[in-house]
Amino acid sequence: MNNYETVFIATPVLSDQQAQEVYGKFQGVITENGGQIVNKEDWGLKKLAYPIQKKTTGFYYFIEFTGEGDIVEKLETQLRRDERVIRFLTFKQDKYAVEYSEKRRRKLGGKVEAQATETVKEEE
Repeated sequence: MNNYETVFIATPVLSDQQAQEVYGKFQGVITENGGQIVNKEDWGLKKLAYPIQKKTTGFYYFIEFTGEGDIVEKLETQLRRDERVIRFLTFKQDKYAVEYSEKRRRKLGGKVEAQATETVKEEE
């Protein structure tokens, strides 16, 4: 099993529900083809570095997963076919990238837990 990361940008003309549908679709492609999702992040609507298809913003999504080599080909085929995706990048992680990702998840996990605790305290 290899470790992979993929980031894709969905067109900004989608509603929040449609954007989440796109995100879910590609998570499904990974799991249907024998992959296992390790981490997923919705980075939200961000400004692009340069216009793509006359659009200056896009919904960014990040998925970290494990799987066999052919899973990337199947995922990228689906990404290319979906007109709602304007850019994507998938790469295989080496052992150092895997270690970094684990550290990053632990660090972000602590921040998420801290934010959740603060929110609960504010509500009380």
